[in-house]
Amino acid sequence: QVHLVESGGGLVQAGGSLRLSCAASESIFSFNAMAWYRAAPGKQRDLVAVIGRDGSIQYTDSVSGRFTISRDDAKNTVYLQMSSLKPEDTAVYYCNAKYYNRVLSDYWGQGTQVTVSS
Repeated sequence: QVHLVESGGGLVQAGGSLRLSCAASESIFSFNAMAWYRAAPGKQRDLVAVIGRDGSIQYTDSVSGRFTISRDDAKNTVYLQMSSLKPEDTAVYYCNAKYYNRVLSDYWGQGTQVTVSS
């Protein structure tokens, strides 16, 4: 069973920055991709950013240019650097690992709260 543990969430003022970390219990290189999702209050969980095993990266439009996803395979850790934060970025942020072997399996962390005050 894969364990993903997020950290780095908290309360920050609009315009501020936070860095989220996701530590995995096994090599993240074994996964096809690592991602960050978020769920705002009363809303569904949406993709924020994804980084592939090959280093390819995609962002959802609302965070492009403000957030940066990165990975450190030696530390089995994925990061999400968030800058120019807005109140609408307030959400629970979840780390996700994707493994594809004929079917796609998703693994999730417990989530970390990010609150951006105006």
